[in-house]
Amino acid sequence: MRTRGFTLIELVITVAIVGLLATVAFPLAEMTARRTKEQDLRLALREIRDALDAYKTAFDAGHVTQEVGQSGYPPDLDMLAEGVEDAEDPESRRIYFLRRVPRDPFYPDATARAAETWGLRSYESPPDDPQPGGDVFDVYSLSPGTGLNGVKYRDW
Repeated sequence: MRTRGFTLIELVITVAIVGLLATVAFPLAEMTARRTKEQDLRLALREIRDALDAYKTAFDAGHVTQEVGQSGYPPDLDMLAEGVEDAEDPESRRIYFLRRVPRDPFYPDATARAAETWGLRSYESPPDDPQPGGDVFDVYSLSPGTGLNGVKYRDW
């Protein structure tokens, strides 16, 4: 029996091959999407951590108004994007450390503010049990997942 130039067996074989290719392509596409999100996470972590270090450097250099007992790190992530007045500048121009706070790409709620998508570690917090506090010394992902490299996203 011929159907538009193909025999029924040729048609069945073609459909079977396309189905097999689809089952191979789907996991590959899924892994590619996950790898892209992981690259976005690495970039966001690096961007925030560089901004935290720049804030601390500006604080130590006297560009950020210092108060007794401060660690030298910002009180929240939003301050990195909102900027601070330069204490050394006679015109009190602002110093900005980020254009915007990046989101954690693995955070499930797309409506949450970017600064709320991160776990915060204060300067006084131990490294093995990060806790928020009066400043932001470091950030980490709140995702319970594990990366393709076998390390939990929280530990990146």
